[in-house]
Amino acid sequence: MTIRAENLSWFVGKTQIIRSVTLEAAPGKMLGLLGPNGSGKSSLLRLLAGLRKPSSGQVSLDGQDIRRIGRRAMARRVALVEQHASTEANVRVRDVVKLGRIPHSPPLSGWTNADDLAVAGALEHVGMFERSGQFWQSLSGGERQRVHIARALAQAPKEMLLDEPTNHLDIQHQIELLRLISRLKLTSIIALHDLNHAAMFCDQLIVMEKGSVVAQGAPEAVLTETLLREVFRVEARIESSAHHARPHIHYLL
Repeated sequence: MTIRAENLSWFVGKTQIIRSVTLEAAPGKMLGLLGPNGSGKSSLLRLLAGLRKPSSGQVSLDGQDIRRIGRRAMARRVALVEQHASTEANVRVRDVVKLGRIPHSPPLSGWTNADDLAVAGALEHVGMFERSGQFWQSLSGGERQRVHIARALAQAPKEMLLDEPTNHLDIQHQIELLRLISRLKLTSIIALHDLNHAAMFCDQLIVMEKGSVVAQGAPEAVLTETLLREVFRVEARIESSAHHARPHIHYLL
């Protein structure tokens, strides 16, 4: 067990955003969160990251309630890559990634060789080491997303939460980014918009609607024509084969 939510609910005023969600992410696997806009995916990720306090229920890491884990310890354990993470400052790539080392630096301590190695390793992992001295504003959208993932990797987390990291990227960069995330040797929970991408890369899926979990399991079990019609309001045909068990969705006009 790594990260688990049990009967998690969250209200904003009298409006319930998350409704009794229970989930568990398998160690080293990718769990995909799917659902229409407004279904609660982003809110759920922020609850799992400890950035919001649930109205009821709990989130635990290896069986320990995250409310008993200090903020710095939590940041060393769980990394969050948000959908709109950006910066207006024209800093260099390595300086963005260095931010991931803050949870590992005690107050008033200096930069260490271990920090240098962590930053270099993170940049190397996402294929951006050669651009570490490049300015942020000169990067493409796909390159910026890679740098944000490198910053998260510099935290040396065991779990990574990602909120639609492929949003606004062209198809090539979407595939490259998801392939990169799927190869990371850590537990990931990722909110996605593209259902075929979720089927291709995720080990397990959770489908949300109006803050509730309406389906969860392996992609081939979750992504059905009935679910697509009832939750996503689209008509589609699901195809799979003996050689490729992952489902592929063909949308019907």
